[in-house]
Amino acid sequence: MKRVLLFLPLGIFILMGIVFWIGLGKEDKTSLPSPLIGKPFPDFSLGVVEDGRTLSTDDLKGAPVLVNVWATWCPTCKAEHAFLNRLAEEGVRIIGINYKDDSAKAREWLEAFGNPYAYNLSDPEGMLGLELGVYGAPETFLVDSDGIIRAKHIGDLNPRVWERLLPEFEAMK
Repeated sequence: MKRVLLFLPLGIFILMGIVFWIGLGKEDKTSLPSPLIGKPFPDFSLGVVEDGRTLSTDDLKGAPVLVNVWATWCPTCKAEHAFLNRLAEEGVRIIGINYKDDSAKAREWLEAFGNPYAYNLSDPEGMLGLELGVYGAPETFLVDSDGIIRAKHIGDLNPRVWERLLPEFEAMK
């Protein structure tokens, strides 16, 4: 009986290892919960990359919008850009936040690869990104016509991701 008790810690350790191993593959690595879901888009007053005018939070309101955080230094942003152009052609309203980037480089980028954005907010210091909880580019937010954040996606926006987000976007109209 005493010998069996000697193997009890080993058995518990093996059982715990199996439970942890099974649980490793179950988490969703593409989705990070945001405390901003259901809350108003943070207040801002930023210049526009294309023409330098200043816009504020009120300019987001009026119609559902995708807010896409992007930068010229971001290789994944380049990968998703063609899909954003396609969405814009289909009538999806997209606002860009040019994150920790140079406006001149952003203008060159948009001339070279097309501009899917209704306008691009210049966030060179990343302060709006910080308020949004941005970890890096690209990140996309679904914002309803009242300026309330309804969803957040980290990573590139592509047909597979859009298929998942589309029902939520359509429900905002």
